[in-house]
Amino acid sequence: MTDESARNKWGVLALLFLAGALNYADRTAIAAVFPLLQRDLAISSVGLAAIGSFFLWSYAVTSPIAGVIADRRSRSRLVAISLGLWSLVTGLTGLVTQTEQLYVLRLLLGISECLYLPAALGLIADYHAEDTRATALGAHSAALSIGMVAGGTVAGYLGDSFGWRPCFFLLGGVGLALSAFTALWLRDPKPYSAAEREPLGVTVRSLLGVSTYFVVLAEAALIAISSWVFANWLPLYFRETYGLTLAAAGFSGTFALTAGIMVGVTLGGYLSDRFGGGKVRRRLLLQGTFYLISAPILLVFLAKPAVALLGAAIFLHGALRAFGSVNELPLLCELLPSQRRSTAVGFMNAMNTFIGGSGVLLSGLAKQAGGLTQVFVSLAVVVAVAGLACLAGYIWVLPRDLQRRAGSHV
Repeated sequence: MTDESARNKWGVLALLFLAGALNYADRTAIAAVFPLLQRDLAISSVGLAAIGSFFLWSYAVTSPIAGVIADRRSRSRLVAISLGLWSLVTGLTGLVTQTEQLYVLRLLLGISECLYLPAALGLIADYHAEDTRATALGAHSAALSIGMVAGGTVAGYLGDSFGWRPCFFLLGGVGLALSAFTALWLRDPKPYSAAEREPLGVTVRSLLGVSTYFVVLAEAALIAISSWVFANWLPLYFRETYGLTLAAAGFSGTFALTAGIMVGVTLGGYLSDRFGGGKVRRRLLLQGTFYLISAPILLVFLAKPAVALLGAAIFLHGALRAFGSVNELPLLCELLPSQRRSTAVGFMNAMNTFIGGSGVLLSGLAKQAGGLTQVFVSLAVVVAVAGLACLAGYIWVLPRDLQRRAGSHV
């Protein structure tokens, strides 16, 4: 990395912070206006779940391709292209008049957004070494949480006052302006050369040879179920259970969890760098431990407490879970060289969104059968299993990968 790149690493993070926040605002804002969509487009509960599932499934199918491209082309250019495309799709969402049109646009949103994360996370990892990498990646994760809160709150406020369409026009316009700036300013830390691009088969075989990668895929997919079920249904839960306005439900259904996640990834990234920097196994230990601590908190849904108490419990769960999940990407970065990281993230995103999308659809069926309380309580089991998977990897899997890596360097 050049001296100029080292000086720019925090500026790059700041720009990607804004882009990441917008990425999640655009994908999650729609949940805050579900009641308006049900009224205007006559969508059932399963139909609402399908909105999330169509996005996640298209994102899943195309994410591996996005990761492969991000390891072989300019990551900064991919970020600008993805930002422009998904912002255009978001703006067009405000024009739909039929459910089928909405489904098509959610498919396109998944395809256009999938290019962003592999490229953006690869850029951050390239600009930041082990001493600041988890901190930087944690800050970017915090931006995603901020985007969820902002998207749900803005969509709910505008929905109460002006209907559900203006929010998508606003988000789309802001994104197009930011994409233009990104194209002009953002650069890769070093030029990409064809000689550095290894064949795809070599990359895939290398990933298949890292057993810990499969542990990360498994735990990340389980956490994705929890994340996307919450993102899809919490605003509607607060609306139906507590009778809140759209704006209040959109805020309550996003703020508690995502504020907790934001605190968790920010402080957790610093903790990970201090406790686990250069000690790969410690990152996986932290991850599993915090998942197991966070899981039982979700049982609070059984008591149907006051809004403030439930919000506090959701905040605490989100913070503790994020203390664990922030170790995920730094762990992969220490196990994999730069030219394989985006591909690894692409396949991980595919797994996360496919499983997450399936979880959202199944939760829609469960909602019709028994309500959302049981759906949220069941997520305690999902998060606990993710924690056990991490601890199993810490004890049995990661040590063997580290031994093989040490032997290959002899």
